[in-house]
Amino acid sequence: MAEITNYTPGEYAKEHIRITPTTLADGRDFFYLDDDPEYVSGAKTRELKDPRPLDYRFAPHLDADGNEVPYAAPQMRRDPLTGDWIPMATARMNRPITAGPGATAKGNPLAARKPGDPYQDGEVPDTDYNVVVFENRFPSMVRVPGVSEDVTYVDGNPLWEKKLAAGRCEVICFDPNEDGLPADLPVSRLRTVVEAWAFRTAEISKMEGIEQIFPFENHGAEIGVSLAHPHGQVYCYPFIAPKMEKELQHTEAYHEKTGGNLLKDIMNAELEAEERVVMRNHSWVAYVPAAARWPLEVHVAPVRDVLTLDQLNDQERWDLASMYSHLLKRGNAFFDKGDGKGMDLPYIAAWHQAPIHDARRENYRLNLQFFSFRRAANKIKYLAGSESGMAAWISDTTPELIAKRFHELGQIDISD
Repeated sequence: MAEITNYTPGEYAKEHIRITPTTLADGRDFFYLDDDPEYVSGAKTRELKDPRPLDYRFAPHLDADGNEVPYAAPQMRRDPLTGDWIPMATARMNRPITAGPGATAKGNPLAARKPGDPYQDGEVPDTDYNVVVFENRFPSMVRVPGVSEDVTYVDGNPLWEKKLAAGRCEVICFDPNEDGLPADLPVSRLRTVVEAWAFRTAEISKMEGIEQIFPFENHGAEIGVSLAHPHGQVYCYPFIAPKMEKELQHTEAYHEKTGGNLLKDIMNAELEAEERVVMRNHSWVAYVPAAARWPLEVHVAPVRDVLTLDQLNDQERWDLASMYSHLLKRGNAFFDKGDGKGMDLPYIAAWHQAPIHDARRENYRLNLQFFSFRRAANKIKYLAGSESGMAAWISDTTPELIAKRFHELGQIDISD
């Protein structure tokens, strides 16, 4: 049975959110997060037994010729030219895809169980839920019992380090309505999603070998989403991811030079400039960064100095749920197709929080980076030669124009 050992709920969560752990048939951790009063009170309970006849997740299996082969543990290799670790997970080639032209499966493994439905390989044991969190069945990174985590070398050459990609990958389903959109969820449900982010950050930060916890949401088939269901993920890296490493280098250098916090000073500078601030409430500020890369990009920062999601207090969690709701709705209205209805915006919402063990964490600051590669209702920004080949971004617009469009969609002050 999955255990909860490090998470401490705030006053709201104590009274209004119930977390129930269980274990799926193959041994993966699973958690219900209920905000329905009948489940919070205990008047109703969730189904904890996964009825699927699944083998243990790390068990060997038979290949096409009937030979037993070990579990394909994901490996990572270090690029000697950049120092980046590159996880390689061949098992993900077999994951079900239900969205887009490459769909390989019918049904939805993220939906609640439907008795009698022809697709019975769903991940949720119950016939309903509010929010659920579980380990990914096809992880990019996972600690495998009995597999060495020592560094070895590709072809025996010390140029190419390799080791087990001993991280962790989790899925967060935001709502049981598989046809719904995150933008349409009530703020109360998004508040439960925020609690899920905080809960998993608190728990995973104490797990062996994890260096960075990255909650994120991919939305839209154009982004590459393989399952059409309102959900996000949590990637837990056994290294500092390249973008975070670069940010840490700059935040640390800024602190050594000025004694200040770069992310806080950026937020304050945006507030002073005013032009690119698109929303604010009691606890959060949303702005288009002055050097935005994407044709639609918004950063969201807490007013108070906070390192990680689990450090947010109740007011900050409610204010975040409210701001996230406004942001998703305005993102969907950003591009006009001529009918005044906007569109279901493809986007990535990426949480940047302080790494777990790195000493530079104290000079970092929690922030959300929200962006879309759509540059018009019928146009996409492709990352071609300059962006992909040299990571040298060329913007198709200006941050001021992005902010101007957001100003047309709603007021800046969204405090209740």
